[in-house]
Amino acid sequence: MTAAAPKRRRLPAWLGRTIPAGPRSAAVRKVLETLDLATVCRSAKCPNRAECFAAGTATFMILGDACTRDCAFCGIASAPPQPLRANEPDAVAAAAEQLALAHVVITSVTRDDLPDGGAGHFARTIRAVRGRTPSAAIEVLTPDFGGDGEAVETVLSAGCDVFNHNVETAPRLYDRVRPQANYQRSLAVLARADTWRRQRPPGRRPITKSGLMLGLGERDDEIEQVLQDLRGARCDVVTMGQYLRPSDANVPVARFVRPERFAAWRETALAMGFSAVAAGPFVRSSYRAGTLAGSAG
Repeated sequence: MTAAAPKRRRLPAWLGRTIPAGPRSAAVRKVLETLDLATVCRSAKCPNRAECFAAGTATFMILGDACTRDCAFCGIASAPPQPLRANEPDAVAAAAEQLALAHVVITSVTRDDLPDGGAGHFARTIRAVRGRTPSAAIEVLTPDFGGDGEAVETVLSAGCDVFNHNVETAPRLYDRVRPQANYQRSLAVLARADTWRRQRPPGRRPITKSGLMLGLGERDDEIEQVLQDLRGARCDVVTMGQYLRPSDANVPVARFVRPERFAAWRETALAMGFSAVAAGPFVRSSYRAGTLAGSAG
């Protein structure tokens, strides 16, 4: 007999919010449906998706909608991977153009089945978006590519403006919530991106960025250590948000962090030398990404 899933915790008052709606939400959905594009907003059940759609933005998710990994916190389905969609880069570029996006965010599932982890597909998508919307900033949120440094450089060489790779949580919790990932490998991805960009002229160096969730069972001293490790990898920008359980199949929330504590963590991170920090209960990697990148530039 299968054990019942742990009961969901009641959300505190500060996590209540009004869900905006409007004509721009419908326009975003129509573009995504017409071009048959996935978004992490819907696939990962992001709590900000209604707000972002209402603002006319979305985070495009490439390489399919099924992940080869099965992280305990994530709402994206884990399933056998499908062949890459050859026209996906052009479809993302068309959507960015039709939505008149000034800041385009591209993320993906993890594809451990592909020799380059999907880096080449990322690069093709970046170039396609650049061709259709040359004035837009392009941000990528990548998987770890199995630690393949050449794959990281393939993505960077395509010309992204922001390179984001999330460490997600403290290393002690990886076995429980990210068993197929590796904390040191994620730090190495960010360090490789920094090494690559330092070989470029100052005006052509992408911003590096990472993020973590609070409420998975981490201690405060572990949060501080993660921030120090990210600065050690010369990461520029960090995001910190509340983990919210996507479904009963995911790991339960260990604690709810109060807004004032997030504000304190933001000040701590800025004091460590991060050029921009977003910290709050609803902050996610790509939430208001253009504003955050602008404050870091």
